[in-house]
Amino acid sequence: MYAEVLRENAYLSRTIEVQDNQKVIDTGLYGIVRHPMYAVTILLFLTMPLILGSIISFIIFLAYPIIIGKRIRNEEKVLERELNGYSEYKKKVKYKVIPFVR
Repeated sequence: MYAEVLRENAYLSRTIEVQDNQKVIDTGLYGIVRHPMYAVTILLFLTMPLILGSIISFIIFLAYPIIIGKRIRNEEKVLERELNGYSEYKKKVKYKVIPFVR
């Protein structure tokens, strides 16, 4: 899934920014949820404690959704303000990270 997200969206960045000539991606996984990369990382963090058998990794995971939630709120503000068509995309794709969960 991670590779699919990278293939679909060449504008991915570690920082929250809108790049020159950036367009809204609304196909593939982006047609299901607005932030599929975060969905993939949450899945990775969920399975890590099971795979490692580590309570420490579970504790770390508990902080991750809070951090990602803040980042998504900030990212969506920037995208709505700076990326043409993002507001319409939000109306079309209602789920942020998990299908059927707003």
